[in-house]
Amino acid sequence: MTQNEKVTINIKYKGIEQEFTAAPQEAWLLLNQFFKELIPAFDLAENLTLKVDLQQLARDLEGIVAFSGDGASLLVPKNKLTDNEALLLWLLAAYFGHKLGLVKSEYVSKADLQAKLGKSAKIVSTRLGELVKGEAAARTADDRFRITEFGVVMTQKEALPKIKAKIAS
Repeated sequence: MTQNEKVTINIKYKGIEQEFTAAPQEAWLLLNQFFKELIPAFDLAENLTLKVDLQQLARDLEGIVAFSGDGASLLVPKNKLTDNEALLLWLLAAYFGHKLGLVKSEYVSKADLQAKLGKSAKIVSTRLGELVKGEAAARTADDRFRITEFGVVMTQKEALPKIKAKIAS
């Protein structure tokens, strides 16, 4: 190679593309810098991203939620759940059922949630408002609700272990 020759390197990594055109030694340094600086940053960012593991969620919901031709059912007696736990479970069942193709939508109407809980509209509205404020649930313009990914992760970490303990006792 002559002194004026250049090397072009094109890197694609997790949606990021970087191209270097430089003399071989400089291109090598730029490539090393890319791997030293950017790859750890991507790995850190990936560790900070909420992810729902559907296989783990299926294991966590075993004995708590079941699906049939009629849709989702809670296997936990109503009297063992708080209103918020019951709402989270119904929203989680809709989310999981939709991911598996067992239910049409991950969104549930306030009226359906009220019927499932057997509580007054005021209580259901108040509890749903608390879940939305805590970012565990989201509301649509037509007053339907879904669990957020944050809500799924927090339900897995906090609510499901409590519910399982209640069932065991």
